[in-house]
Amino acid sequence: MIDVQDLVGSALGVMDRCSLGTPGRYRRWGVACAEAGWDALNPYGVADALNLLYTLSAWPVPEDQRRGFIETLGGMQDPATGLFHEATHHAYHTTAHCIAALHLVGSRPSHGLVAMGEDAMPDGVVRRLEGLDWVEGPWGQSHQGAGLYASVKLAMGLDREAERVWEDAYFDWVLAAFDPESGLLRRGCLPGQHAGSAGIHAHMAGTFHYLFCMESARVPLPYPERMIDTCLAMKPGNACPGLGCSVGFITVDWVYCLTRALRQCGHRFDEVRAAVREVVTGLVTYLRGLDHASDVGFNDLHALFGVFCALAEAQAALPGLLRTDRPLRLVLDVRPFI
Repeated sequence: MIDVQDLVGSALGVMDRCSLGTPGRYRRWGVACAEAGWDALNPYGVADALNLLYTLSAWPVPEDQRRGFIETLGGMQDPATGLFHEATHHAYHTTAHCIAALHLVGSRPSHGLVAMGEDAMPDGVVRRLEGLDWVEGPWGQSHQGAGLYASVKLAMGLDREAERVWEDAYFDWVLAAFDPESGLLRRGCLPGQHAGSAGIHAHMAGTFHYLFCMESARVPLPYPERMIDTCLAMKPGNACPGLGCSVGFITVDWVYCLTRALRQCGHRFDEVRAAVREVVTGLVTYLRGLDHASDVGFNDLHALFGVFCALAEAQAALPGLLRTDRPLRLVLDVRPFI
């Protein structure tokens, strides 16, 4: 068993450096970096401080902090459109991320999601999904498809029947788009199927965003065995850049695809567990090799949240692998966005 409580302590230290001194107010980066306004109040700083508190089991937050988070996030919403904005992500991702953080503390955005109104219709969501770039941009564009799902489910306020019809349209389209050979999205757009396709790792990372929506709704994967085969084939060499050796989300994308597909079929059970163990053990070694006081990636609350999501999923999927004073908790088990 690998004790990673030292990494938990370092993460809490980053949160202290990102705090702007008032409950619920955080910048995203704890050290100077090239990002404009790195030291200013930031939606991902606020949302991911809250996400990390949940993930690290520093929970529940005191009431003054809870109110501070709700007030701060509420003040970041555009009242005219209902969207949240930040320079590094599409507005649908930022909006879903902030809404999902509010959900953790039992709150909702103050204003309606006006800009998503057309996409909250069954024909609108099909047009949105159909219009995404599934060839060259499956990873980045998945932020729109998954962000829309989370926002509608958590905050659109549709009546029960309308939400069911919309959700059926969403998942009918997604399920039909899975590729039976790779187990990933989208059929006809993957390497070897379409000229100019992004690398297989980008299609895996994009698929991950729809998988956690499916997990939330208890919708089964159509080809879990093929997803496992594809993900295991990525591990050797450099088929998945950053896997187990970066601060960010690529490791949780890969781990989650494997562990959740394994729940549904048991395919290559021992190989999956061994691969996840190897990658996560390497990730811990990598993280311990960083200067936690100065490394820009480790001091980015959004990227740091991503890496702790990987540790949380691995700790739950492989009991006995990672030790912390309190079990880590994956936010995806309580809301459909990361």
